[in-house]
Amino acid sequence: MLPYPNCINSHQPFHFILSNHPSRFLFPTTFSRVSAFGKCRSSSLSLLFSLKNRRGSGFGVRGSLQSPEEVSDGGSVVFPQPYSVKIPVGDRHILVETGHIGRQASGSVTVTDGETIVYTTVCLDDVPSEPTDFFPLSVNYQERFSAAGRTSGGFFKREGKTKDHEVLICRLIDRPLRPTMPKGFYHETQILSWVLSYDGLHCPDSLAVTAAGIAVALSEVPMSKTVAGVRVGLVGDKYIINPTTEEMEHSELDLMLAGTDSAILMIEGYGNFLSEEKLLQAVEVGQDAVRKICNAVEALVKKCGKPKMFDSIKLPPPELYKHVEEIAGDELVKALQIRNKIPRRKALSLLEEKVLEILTENGVVTNDAVPWSNAETIAEILEVEDEDEEVIVDGEVDEGDVHIKPTPPKPTPLFSEVDVKLVFKDVTSKFLRKRIVQGGKRSDGRTPNEIRPINSRCGLLPRAHGSALFTRGETQSLAVATLGDKQMAQRIDNLIGVDDYKKFYLQYSFPPSCVGEVGRIGAPGRREVGHGMLAERSLEPILPSDDDFPYTIRVESTITESNGSSSMASVCGGCLALQDAGVPIKCSIAGIAMGMVLNTKEFGGDGTPLILSDITGSEDASGDMDFKVAGNEDGITAFQMDIKVGGITLPIMREALVQARNGRKQILGEMMKSSPPPAKRLSQHAPLIHIMKVKPERINLIIGSGGKKVRSIIEECGVEAIDTDDNGNVKIFARDLASLERSKAIISNLTMVPSIGDIYRNCEIKSITPYGAFVEIAPGREGLCHISELSSGWLAKAEDAFNVGDRIDVKLMEINDRGQLRLSHRALLPAADLENSSVEQPAGNLTDDTAASQKSSDKGLSKKDRTSSKRISEDDSVLPSKKFIRKLVSSSQDKPFTNKDKIKKSSNKAVGSVSGKDESSWVSEEPQN
Repeated sequence: MLPYPNCINSHQPFHFILSNHPSRFLFPTTFSRVSAFGKCRSSSLSLLFSLKNRRGSGFGVRGSLQSPEEVSDGGSVVFPQPYSVKIPVGDRHILVETGHIGRQASGSVTVTDGETIVYTTVCLDDVPSEPTDFFPLSVNYQERFSAAGRTSGGFFKREGKTKDHEVLICRLIDRPLRPTMPKGFYHETQILSWVLSYDGLHCPDSLAVTAAGIAVALSEVPMSKTVAGVRVGLVGDKYIINPTTEEMEHSELDLMLAGTDSAILMIEGYGNFLSEEKLLQAVEVGQDAVRKICNAVEALVKKCGKPKMFDSIKLPPPELYKHVEEIAGDELVKALQIRNKIPRRKALSLLEEKVLEILTENGVVTNDAVPWSNAETIAEILEVEDEDEEVIVDGEVDEGDVHIKPTPPKPTPLFSEVDVKLVFKDVTSKFLRKRIVQGGKRSDGRTPNEIRPINSRCGLLPRAHGSALFTRGETQSLAVATLGDKQMAQRIDNLIGVDDYKKFYLQYSFPPSCVGEVGRIGAPGRREVGHGMLAERSLEPILPSDDDFPYTIRVESTITESNGSSSMASVCGGCLALQDAGVPIKCSIAGIAMGMVLNTKEFGGDGTPLILSDITGSEDASGDMDFKVAGNEDGITAFQMDIKVGGITLPIMREALVQARNGRKQILGEMMKSSPPPAKRLSQHAPLIHIMKVKPERINLIIGSGGKKVRSIIEECGVEAIDTDDNGNVKIFARDLASLERSKAIISNLTMVPSIGDIYRNCEIKSITPYGAFVEIAPGREGLCHISELSSGWLAKAEDAFNVGDRIDVKLMEINDRGQLRLSHRALLPAADLENSSVEQPAGNLTDDTAASQKSSDKGLSKKDRTSSKRISEDDSVLPSKKFIRKLVSSSQDKPFTNKDKIKKSSNKAVGSVSGKDESSWVSEEPQN
């Protein structure tokens, strides 16, 4: 509804766009005369001028342009007509619907795949924002827990802060759309995307990219071409478009691709040392799928799309480029030859100020955001056309209509200060590209395929588990690796309702000091989250399995200097830090960022695109591509490409990938020269981990009621943590060897299965009752020694022979149906052996054998532990176990405990964390007989 329905002819729809340039005003034929405003004229003027004051750069008011497909609901409200279309994607169809929900947005769409539904809207501000070189686009993506029939697990039962994986999807939506937005369009644009339904089978991220591209295409945003996105998987030799979650479990590749019907705009993905040829084939398959989607969407846009706001595009005057080049040309060439980043930046800043000063002195630049000439056009447009208009002198106001007396025009500057700054940046980029193409030299003097100088050092932080400082030119990363237990793993709350824990994660930090600036320090931004994930996925394929190395690994990459390729520096530094921490990685990998000058013919070249290796920050900003590739000589583990222009073709990608592979080889060679080199063994400050295997049904004995027993073991022994699972795996995390051995002995005794005839030496009497004494044969395991079994003679009460705390030798005589143990001390007495012919062996032999067993089990234990049970019975519940130590040793097996009753076997396999030997290292080994 209109805000002033009585001000215009009710039979004529009113649609308008006001802009700050005379040629940009659009008045449809249905627009009534300005004089029709009548009494509302003064209110309208106040509204318009208040809009002007709100935005100093001028204003343009976006009105509603009625689409041919809009229909009226009840004769009062106009809404677009509902429309839906099925688009083939891979081996199935997606359903695209518009006009059903979100009808007040500039563009809204729902995209359905299976039972997964993504809803996306696009809205833009009515008034343009301040001119800038960065398009005012914001993207928000949210996965509603209700989409999977769940509720948030936190205290506040609603969705809150954007999760990291949602931030990554926001970036996937933003990056391909931004290059398609025209320069000079300053209306703030917002894309909102929600997952309304999720079936656990069809991933919503690729649908969100496509939905955003369709919604923008249907809106008034004057984008150049429709954008769509797909995921490509590789199962066996088959490339799959938008694979299901089940298919992705077996896929060698996870590729997200977005583009138009003619070019690629963005790719991002991860692979397990994927070859360049396989990656190019996947890109080709994905591009074909994107082309089909875009062609189908174009037909939808022609039917349901809104008119584009091309009249709202405001570009700097062309003649301003000539003025800036004439003033700054020679000095600009000299400034771009400065090799160091900070001096070059300061020289360019001073030159920009000089250009502004000269143009201001010449009277062609104003400090105001909008030239006066644009402001005067408002009065001209709103000039009353009434022939009987009465003009009054200044200061006099009539009772009726308000009329404004025009004032003589002032000398008006031609350009604004903002225009000059935008043009200066464009001219700087042009001169930089020209220098690279014509002279064959970049700002720092390198050739197009040359890598910056590299040096690295490891172990610079003595208390950290692993550390490395990687420096490439003016880009530097301080990487720190930390090892921990399961409690250090990162919990991820997702839609499927299954707790997911990340045992490896890389966190990237980009403080303002790394570029010599002052800035805000707070939560990580979207760029930091994205760069961290790229580096994390790059390193993930080289990590050992959880069975071989059960540590949780955290890598922090703090950028201490930055001049391009900081995420790839994090990959190189992170790889060195992992080796320094003793992580047995499969191989070393490196990362490199590639750039490009697409149109070389413009600068005197032959027209062939020029690929740049290891780009700097200025080459990233002024170039046409940022292509990051990580891996080794054999293949690629991660890649990310952003395009600043209309797109690139597959031949250009092939050339960039080959050049990137050569660059990685060179970087890997420089990483091998690290001084000092990585330690390649566990730090003495890293926790020890011992893995035991017990029978699954005996795990409860370790945990105890409500976890009471496991907590008491942790407190008594001083270990960090004890983790168990339903498969019978027990992991002990300790800071020192002594506490680990104590906890291991307690758990072994708790989970052992006693056998009749086993003999236990030096066992403590824990309590005495009228009918006997309870003796602890192992920590937490007690049995009853009846009063008749305490002595060879008759006892009136147990206290006559023993007291609580006394230590005796006992033999296991019986295990009843409830698992209770009946012990005998009398069976081990010499008198009992003479009287009892049923004893299986002489006491003297038993004493000799078990004493030897006791002596064997005492080795390597503390004094306190030697007072515990000296006889360990055969334990068929404790299976072969393995543990981690601080250097590589060969597999070893403990000598078995033996006696004439039973033969016990217990093996512990010691596994090193890295290859390499250091005899001075502290080795956590089993005691040997």
